[in-house]
Amino acid sequence: MGILVALLILSFLIFFHELGHFLIARLMGVKVEVFSIGFGKKLICKPHKGTSYCLSAIPLGGYVQMKGQDDTDPTLKNYDKDSYLSKTPFQKILILLGGPFFNILLAFLIYLGIAITGWQKLAPQVGHIIKDSAAINVLKKDDIILKINNYKIKTWDDIKTAVDNSNPPLHLIIKRDNKLLSLTLTPKIMKTKDIFGENVKRKLIGISPSGKIITIHYPILESFNIAINETIDKSKLIFTGFMKMVTGVVGLNNVSGPVTIVKVTSDATHYGIVPVLLLMALISVNLGILNLLPIPALDGGHIIFNLYEMIVRKPLNEKVMIQLTLAGWAILGSLMILGFYNDIVRLFNGS
Repeated sequence: MGILVALLILSFLIFFHELGHFLIARLMGVKVEVFSIGFGKKLICKPHKGTSYCLSAIPLGGYVQMKGQDDTDPTLKNYDKDSYLSKTPFQKILILLGGPFFNILLAFLIYLGIAITGWQKLAPQVGHIIKDSAAINVLKKDDIILKINNYKIKTWDDIKTAVDNSNPPLHLIIKRDNKLLSLTLTPKIMKTKDIFGENVKRKLIGISPSGKIITIHYPILESFNIAINETIDKSKLIFTGFMKMVTGVVGLNNVSGPVTIVKVTSDATHYGIVPVLLLMALISVNLGILNLLPIPALDGGHIIFNLYEMIVRKPLNEKVMIQLTLAGWAILGSLMILGFYNDIVRLFNGS
């Protein structure tokens, strides 16, 4: 059942991405000939108002086929009024941005909905205190941290934010045995690893959470702010992760394929709807950001082509465009093969 839900989620994310291209293309007056979920052989096609809506055999992607646009043969030309090629570079860029924008918009809407209806977070309750840490003689197990300097603490994540952005010493308001206490401690600068496995120095007070889960309901205006920040933070995280992979900081063994994505999504279904939605939002942002990468076979590559045309006032040389497009497909193909390989290795290793 979990695998089915995972496949449905991936299909919906692909559909939403292509819907963005579709709607902006129609808004720009471009005829959309095919709207397909999946690649390969078309299993089901339903024509409606000049567009064939299809479900194809390989459900690991999707595409919108616009009149005058064919990535498989860039030499095909059509300059009818309702053709993609008849539009200005700016209009084309808007169409290309439609898919990634819709993915990022979807993530924002998911974060917004969760923030309003109730976000499950780790409680700011102390679980374990590290020996010789700043908190060892100050805090006790089950203490609830309510305030650090000028920061109100609602969740465990707020503690990190407060410590990172406060100058020592830290003045804490805590709840212990139903009593409010005012305490002071000075965090230690310690070596730790960030999310990418790099060694970094951070201010740490030396505590870990108790594991208690609480549900936070945010006011509507605050929910909008939280949703915007979450979307921006996840976008930065994905972009930074990709750049660290390019520079070799993060190994290529971290590249995941559809098998891992389906497995992780399937596993999340065992923990309730909120974890599934949060993972869905993360994957949606991932699709949006990665599609903006300047690889010719992706939206980002085509945006670069159109920016070039805007700057030099003429399209990119046809021969160069074909070569770059083929190189783009080669890069994507290599990444897909690498992702599948890493998926298989993880499966055999039981990870």
